[in-house]
Amino acid sequence: MLNEHTLDQLRQLRLDGMIRAVEEQATSNAAATLSFDERFTLLVQRELAWRDDRRVVRLLKAANLKVSSACVEDINWRASRSLDRGLIANLAGGDWLRNARNLLITGATGSGKTWLACALAHQAARGGFSVLYVRAARLFDELQVAHGDGSFARRLAQMAKLDLLVIDDFAISPMGAAERNDMLELLDDRIGAHSTLITSQLPVKEWHTYLNDPTLADAILDRVVHSSNKIELKGTRSMRDDGGGDMP
Repeated sequence: MLNEHTLDQLRQLRLDGMIRAVEEQATSNAAATLSFDERFTLLVQRELAWRDDRRVVRLLKAANLKVSSACVEDINWRASRSLDRGLIANLAGGDWLRNARNLLITGATGSGKTWLACALAHQAARGGFSVLYVRAARLFDELQVAHGDGSFARRLAQMAKLDLLVIDDFAISPMGAAERNDMLELLDDRIGAHSTLITSQLPVKEWHTYLNDPTLADAILDRVVHSSNKIELKGTRSMRDDGGGDMP
């Protein structure tokens, strides 16, 4: 076992994973049979694993997911959802995030849009991607406040850096000119750079009419719909046996 002074130095360096590994090796008979190189390799690997775990915890906390327990491993494939296993597996792998593609999830209330969005966002955070979940109505309220206090540009810049922005319940209430302009600004900063996941009760084909401004609708949909992955959920049963659908 290292002396206390050396352990204090490791603490000062914030090598918490290495400290834990040293403590474990001190009480392990198997570790005593390893060479110095082998033991040191285990210490380094433990530190890296510790840092990865801590980063995931920070990313999940910052994501502020509505359903924090949702994960792709818990998807109920027996429910009639018209889910494509191959697409979900591909999304879980994270290539869509690395390629800055968008994802649009539509379906009726209770079909599991929010749960699935949170499960995929959870998977993204586990993969080391920065994530933020926000309901559309709250997002536009926050942006309007930001206009008033002069922080709009800063807030847009913050969201532009996110690897994945989840906008839940899009098109659930009428959208005015201010919201349409903010939506375009938000998406324009992210196109080709980072991914956006949008859930909505309204089918994608009806979004243009919903936006109620042909020019801005064309611009917005060009940035979010083209080259995006789409999932249209069927039915109203939960995606998990214990209830994982949309919540009121």
